[in-house]
Amino acid sequence: MSSIEGYEAAGELLRALAAPLRIRIVTELAGGPRCVHELVDTLGAPQPLVSQHLRVLRGAGVVRGSRRGREIAYALTDDHIAHIVADAVSHAREAGGS
Repeated sequence: MSSIEGYEAAGELLRALAAPLRIRIVTELAGGPRCVHELVDTLGAPQPLVSQHLRVLRGAGVVRGSRRGREIAYALTDDHIAHIVADAVSHAREAGGS
């Protein structure tokens, strides 16, 4: 991958992470695989909205789904993504004085 392709891929990753709910989903998945209903319960967001954001994250290669009986368990494809999100959240809290 050329350096330009690397920057383009990084831009795609950051665009996929640009929504607060997707950041929360990634933070939850950093603790391990979760089914949609578990994310809905934890995040307090409607199921269709969570599913829509999971589709975006899956399309960007951030998460993958695997069958768990009748459900699909979603997991991060790479631990680096969890670190990127955790660092961004930490930085935002520090910058905001929170």
